[in-house]
Amino acid sequence: MPTPQYDRVDRAILEHLQRNGRTPNVDLAEAVRLSPSSCLRRTKALETAGVISGYRAELDRGRVGLGLTVFVALTVEQHSRATSRMIEEALTAISAVVSCHVVSGEADFLVEVVVPDLAAYEQVLLDEILAIGPVRDARSTFAIRTVLSRGPLPVNRWPGRQ
Repeated sequence: MPTPQYDRVDRAILEHLQRNGRTPNVDLAEAVRLSPSSCLRRTKALETAGVISGYRAELDRGRVGLGLTVFVALTVEQHSRATSRMIEEALTAISAVVSCHVVSGEADFLVEVVVPDLAAYEQVLLDEILAIGPVRDARSTFAIRTVLSRGPLPVNRWPGRQ
């Protein structure tokens, strides 16, 4: 995949929107020193290019009753693109799964699960995750405390920056 080429203004727009995606275009334009029309054009171009993939509200997991975060390392029996696709579809259909990564090493998938408590995790693990045919093993790691669960990407450290 080629290295993306974005100038300092694009990077400034991305940095600002990562910190506050609800910034009105007029305020964003002022912050990055552009006219509102130029800023809107650049922001729309970043959206069209898929660099900005969406906007959403970030919720406090504990305050909405989802106080347990579990990272589950899955190993599978069969290694093929079709098997991977089937597992990916099954995992993304589980509402408690908030992230899923295909990884290398001892595990094949690393899945982040968010649930209210241990009993809910047991149900998700036994009835949903381990019910996926080719899943052979699941190793759970429980988060004791979350220090950082999201954050702005370091867009000023991209290779090939202008």
